[in-house]
Amino acid sequence: MTDKNQTPFTSADAIVQELVLAEVEVIFGIVSIHNMPIYDALLREGSIKLVTARGESGAVNMADGYARSTGKLGVVLTSTGTGAGNAAGSLIEAWSAGVPLLHITGEVASTYLGTGKGYIHECKDQLKMMEGAGKKSIQLKIPEQTTSVIRNAIHLACQAPSGPVTVEFPINYQSAIIPNNVITDYTNIEQPSLLPNIPTEVISKIKVSKRPVIWAGGGVVYSDASSDIQMLAEKLGAAVITSQSGKGAIPEDHPLCIGHFASYPEVKEFLNNADLLISVGVRFRGNETSNWDLDIPQEHIAIDADLHAINRNYISSDALVGEAKQILQQILKALPDVNSGSSSKFKQEVKDLRKNIRLKLRKTLGPFENLLDDIRGLISKDSIMVRDITVQANVWGSRLIETYKPRTSIHASGGGIGQGLPTAIRAQMGNKEKTVILMAGDGGFLVNVGEMAVAAQENLPIIILLFDDSGYGVIRNIQEEAYGRTVGVDLKSPDFPMLAESMGFKVETTKSHQDFYNQLESAVNRRKPSMIVVDMESVGPMAEPFKGPPGAAKTFRPQKL
Repeated sequence: MTDKNQTPFTSADAIVQELVLAEVEVIFGIVSIHNMPIYDALLREGSIKLVTARGESGAVNMADGYARSTGKLGVVLTSTGTGAGNAAGSLIEAWSAGVPLLHITGEVASTYLGTGKGYIHECKDQLKMMEGAGKKSIQLKIPEQTTSVIRNAIHLACQAPSGPVTVEFPINYQSAIIPNNVITDYTNIEQPSLLPNIPTEVISKIKVSKRPVIWAGGGVVYSDASSDIQMLAEKLGAAVITSQSGKGAIPEDHPLCIGHFASYPEVKEFLNNADLLISVGVRFRGNETSNWDLDIPQEHIAIDADLHAINRNYISSDALVGEAKQILQQILKALPDVNSGSSSKFKQEVKDLRKNIRLKLRKTLGPFENLLDDIRGLISKDSIMVRDITVQANVWGSRLIETYKPRTSIHASGGGIGQGLPTAIRAQMGNKEKTVILMAGDGGFLVNVGEMAVAAQENLPIIILLFDDSGYGVIRNIQEEAYGRTVGVDLKSPDFPMLAESMGFKVETTKSHQDFYNQLESAVNRRKPSMIVVDMESVGPMAEPFKGPPGAAKTFRPQKL
């Protein structure tokens, strides 16, 4: 006999059921008339924590930060139309960084799709808009297929190359009563034992190399292959360059780790003199290669899970397509136990290079060199450093604040400002016992400043280092270099200490580098929402102004095409 008080099983319940099976712990989003059935289903199920962001863009960044810092699937739930559109910019960031993220959004009632009648929250072509912002966009067309659609979307988001997948559910379908069928799916079970052997000629090239370089990208981190990369580097005596996303793939105090310095002239020259490059999960972004103005060895073994990444920016002599960890482990098994690779002279060359480029950069920092040392000296090796787009993050935060473990360095891969705060909030929620520090500039920080309320409401011990120069510092410096004048970069900012205090943050202001150590030490020990506003004018200028990425100023000057 059926219980008359029992809630019928709906499409919304099927969504939640799949999320529970996928071990989703938390969802970020904003409730709306176009996702209320899903919210109610989440409430009734009860095991998944709901965090209300203050904007859809911030909600996506929070899910992004959670995924990057934990290695788990990030999930965000938004409304349709404008709500989905607000999420698009941050979805692009997640796509650029290859983050496994599921975006669930509503849609207008199925009978009004594409009619242009003006149904509330209607968008001209939401599916196409979402397709352009992420890896894939899917629309539910038959309510009874909800389980299959959401399960497939989760698989696509996590499948290499991972990225954000949007699934949109028309509002009338969310409440549709459907059968609660059990679907057992064996198609996505991995079978590593069936992986083909590494070609013998590839192993031979690795064995005979005398000046090998490994370029470790985000694919190393995402496949949990950091220990394998370090073993390969040590077995070959290979130098290791890391991309921005690959920071932490090998401890940056390791003598073989050059780090995130590929665009530096000294590293370009070193790479040009290598006899073998092994790139692992590297995108070879323009800003990390001086817009591809560096040469790589003719012998280039490319390892990537994305077939389409092969030969996209640099030609490979050999390509191994698949999951990085599995491929690296096969290579390690095929190599002799005794290192027959590089010489002690080459290893010393690597040590000298890593030392000299760091000293060169430190000389440009002026008083900020002290702040750098204070940050690294006061936080533990497993602390998480999140960097928004700002001069301090670009110049030294991403290079001289050493990263020792994977998933402890997070940055804006797509270059969009303002995403640091919500990303850091979610990184803290996913790693409650760790110290999470955000480096941000005042211009970018104001983009999502309202998300401070989430940090305060959740009582997160996040530490915000706000570098206040009253403007868009990166653009200001590029304009000065390109034109000798500026426009649109000077900003009227709020009283940041007063603003932060009104939201429950403990705030201090740094006016000289001598202030900073005690302020940061207190914030680290406090374990409460904290902000340190670094008054850039009072602290003083860098010894050498940041002029933008190499060649940036030249790009903006008048020129013949």
